[in-house]
Amino acid sequence: MRRSAAWHARIACGDEVGAGFLVTGRRVLTCAHVVRRSDRAAVTVSFPHARQLGELPASVVAHGGWAGEVTDPGDVAVLELDRDVPLAPAGFAPPDAAYTEPYPKLIAYGFPEGYDEGTLAEYQAVSPQLIAGEWLELVAWNGHGQPLVAGFSGAAATLPDGRVAGMVTAASDSPDVRKGRMLPLDVLARYWPELGELVPTPGHREDARRRLYALLRRAAAGAGPACDPNRLYVDAVGAFGPPLPAGGFPSLWAAAAYVQWEVPDPEAVSRFADRLRELLDGTPSLRPPAAPEPPGAAASPAWSPVVVEIDHSGAGPDQVTVEVSAYRDGRRRPVGARRLPRTAVRAYVQQRIDEAVAHLAPDADELVTFVLPREWLNEAVAHWECGADDSTPLGCAYPLVVTDRARHHSGRLRHQLRKKWQKLDSGRTAEVHRVECGTRERPPSLRKRLWDGEAGLAGYATPPMAARQHFEVGLTVPVPVLLWPRTGSACPGHEDEPCPGAPGEPPCPGAAFLDQLTTAIADVPAAELPRHVMSLRLTADAADEPDLHWARDLQLLWDDPRCFPETTASLHSPVA
Repeated sequence: MRRSAAWHARIACGDEVGAGFLVTGRRVLTCAHVVRRSDRAAVTVSFPHARQLGELPASVVAHGGWAGEVTDPGDVAVLELDRDVPLAPAGFAPPDAAYTEPYPKLIAYGFPEGYDEGTLAEYQAVSPQLIAGEWLELVAWNGHGQPLVAGFSGAAATLPDGRVAGMVTAASDSPDVRKGRMLPLDVLARYWPELGELVPTPGHREDARRRLYALLRRAAAGAGPACDPNRLYVDAVGAFGPPLPAGGFPSLWAAAAYVQWEVPDPEAVSRFADRLRELLDGTPSLRPPAAPEPPGAAASPAWSPVVVEIDHSGAGPDQVTVEVSAYRDGRRRPVGARRLPRTAVRAYVQQRIDEAVAHLAPDADELVTFVLPREWLNEAVAHWECGADDSTPLGCAYPLVVTDRARHHSGRLRHQLRKKWQKLDSGRTAEVHRVECGTRERPPSLRKRLWDGEAGLAGYATPPMAARQHFEVGLTVPVPVLLWPRTGSACPGHEDEPCPGAPGEPPCPGAAFLDQLTTAIADVPAAELPRHVMSLRLTADAADEPDLHWARDLQLLWDDPRCFPETTASLHSPVA
């Protein structure tokens, strides 16, 4: 039984003639280069199998961004007729039908010179491999017959049963060369996401797909609040789904199409639709409410960390492994991991932090946490710029803290720190335990003082290398917060004794730093220190002489294991 082919269309625009195919009552798909002169020439559409309709005027309502050259991507245009036509639109095959072995015959209906009524060409895909991530290569089904020449651009590439498997975009300039190219359906949907509603997608339920696109049309009509496509995508794919693509999504349609075509989880489309419906209706999430905490339980931390973890890679002293991830709903969501030379770390982190922040819940309080090897703890990460086009220091754009990698992975310290935070959660401000410049206190004595005093904060007058043993004590006892100046040293001549300054004289720089620090955080709960230190950094950065401000190089080690509920696995070394 012959199938109706009335949906095949002939497109004319000035001197250009091509093909197209009806996909809804009044919309037609074709190549952008067929209608490239639509700004100065009328576009008309006719249907060879329904000549009584005549030539219908059409306008370009969507464009794939094709820039004008044969090898430019996005050679897609959507035409809209001035009225619905009484023809059944094309039907679609699953997206991989054209390149599933044995590769099927593909039939194109085109309009080369001398064939105003149209003619057929038979081709097949060479391989499932895309050319430049865009096209499938086509070769003639046999050595004779109609070649793909001008007039076939925009033609539907159909299976023998009439279902559309792609669109022809490139034809040969010579009738002796029997090759061409087509855009498969998933690539077409990349440029016109509404196509996703029409194409069956194995692995995703038909009803969920239809419901999703009905909600997308509702959102496009302005029925409800604006919705962030990146947040919706993160909600839909879950903790272990594909990470958010670089640059995110320009629209809800693009995010939905990506979930449909690129996410294998069969429930992802349903989750995207459910969350979009909740936002449009203004209804709360259907997740069950959290169980109430028992009396006396510590308050759950409010921070949502973005974690940058750096470790030695084992490939050489200059090579490190960098992993960026985000925490949401108590689960860690990897964003990217790479082995890099130390000089390339900053640029990689700048690229990935924005992407990681997009994984957080819309109302989350982000906390950028650098988990560093001990020798990196004094690195000026708070001064790293946000990106190549944004010179804002990271520490002025986000609450930013560092922590020691060995401490971060210590079961003993994680357990002890949780108990320490339960005491700090009362909201009481914590006393700063001072480690003075040139202190003569023995490290074991400092350890006992920090334990006996139930210290929450330890302040150091000098950077770690100027008081290495005392600093390591602070890292190995459950003191949740350490603060120090990233630059400076013990005062000359006082390396082995305290240096408070002589009576009547101003204190040394280290003692002055501790005095300023103690005053600045006197009324600040420990849980709020990351936000407060960000404010201090903003103040220092805005000062007339930023380099002279006492908080310019303030480094904050802030460690609440409850923000990282999963046991964090060690970074994988790519060196076998």
